[in-house]
Amino acid sequence: MSNIRLFFSNLLSADMTDKLDKSQSHYLVKVMRVKENEVFSLFNKNGEWEAKILNISKSIVEFQTTKQLRQKENTKELWLAFSPIKSNFQNFMIQKATELGVTKFLPIIFDRTIVRKINKERLEKIVIEASEQSNRIHVPIIEESQNLTNFLKTNSIDLIFTDLNSKNNKIDKSKLTDRPVCIIIGPEGDFSEAERDKILSFKGVQSVKINENILRSETAVISAISIVNYVIN
Repeated sequence: MSNIRLFFSNLLSADMTDKLDKSQSHYLVKVMRVKENEVFSLFNKNGEWEAKILNISKSIVEFQTTKQLRQKENTKELWLAFSPIKSNFQNFMIQKATELGVTKFLPIIFDRTIVRKINKERLEKIVIEASEQSNRIHVPIIEESQNLTNFLKTNSIDLIFTDLNSKNNKIDKSKLTDRPVCIIIGPEGDFSEAERDKILSFKGVQSVKINENILRSETAVISAISIVNYVIN
């Protein structure tokens, strides 16, 4: 079977027929050179299906699902609260975090955040492409930007605070609950003292120093996710 995987936002079910959009049709026909009767796979949060190309008309692909390949995933919710950074570094960070299993991204505007806007549409395309390539079914959610106070008030989570000032270098698994685990990564200028106090007063927070060195934001994200994945999995 072909290893081509495409995210399909509409409902997927047995023996259904539908059409791909113009962009995905172009990718299959012009880039991958897929022909009628060949197969590929479609996925969304409800599972993954094998699909056969029934017809290619005016460069639009019509398909039929033939069998279910995987059920929906029951994975631990792993969130990333992060400060927006320059787009090229941020795109890399979002891509790698998706590959490593993050299920929700929460942009936070901190006191020292330099880049204060995100291109949400662009980030959504990145998480879809990264999910297609990394064999994921669950495509992460990109939240709207918010401030730290709102983030801490509105989320019931186990919070992993990556704090250079912490004397602790281990995550205590026994303190984790069935709530989502959320890693919070600060801006390039680090957290302000007021922000640090707010985070440390949050119920369910663990303060952890993930490295003795000062890491770039995208490096800190990859390092922290890897550590958390080791603990929870």
